[in-house]
Amino acid sequence: MLQGAVHSQRPGAGAPRWRARRVAGVVWLLSLVICMVIVAVAFAWFDVPIARRLYGIWGTRENLARGFASAVLLSAEAVVALTLVVVRIVRGRLSPFYEAAALACLTSICAYAINDGALKLFFGVPNPSMVMHGNRHTFHFLRGSSGSSFPSGHMVLAGSFAGVFMRLYRSGTLLLSGLLLIAAVLLIVGDWHFVSDVTAGTFLGVSAGLLAGEVWVTHSKNRADQSPL
Repeated sequence: MLQGAVHSQRPGAGAPRWRARRVAGVVWLLSLVICMVIVAVAFAWFDVPIARRLYGIWGTRENLARGFASAVLLSAEAVVALTLVVVRIVRGRLSPFYEAAALACLTSICAYAINDGALKLFFGVPNPSMVMHGNRHTFHFLRGSSGSSFPSGHMVLAGSFAGVFMRLYRSGTLLLSGLLLIAAVLLIVGDWHFVSDVTAGTFLGVSAGLLAGEVWVTHSKNRADQSPL
């Protein structure tokens, strides 16, 4: 009887879920438009003046740059993800938190690879150091490199990691948002990126993380529905 009651509720339970996804899609599209406006305004009027005012304010930053280089962060995420996979194979299961951590690491690595291997090459925006030494702050479409500035790879990396936890552990959204804001400010003050870079990178990263988290939630619910009572 209990099993029949559960099955009878499933068709109706899908409608609110679908409506919630439609609302989430509309909110994301509005957020995309707002992000594009902010990026365009920052790119045209704020990026270079802010970079000129802050350029060199930290002096030498080579040690910091090496410590927080993308390769170091990617390696750390890869080690964490691989360790959790091994634990899953050995023990047969992971706690929900560690599952989220593994998903966040893998999403972050993939999002960074797409950004560094495709988006930066497509937009081809010189980084602040190059602009301060005479390059124009403009788009050089299809002439970029992994050293190009737009979008920020660090913010894509951090945003996608945080986005997974924002979706799976919504109580931590405020804390994660604050940490992302601090990271963005440090990247600007440290002459690594322009305002438009970190804005676009954060949006792309968080979007990728939220999408991965939503897919994982759907997968988990489907697996629970199919499991015998």
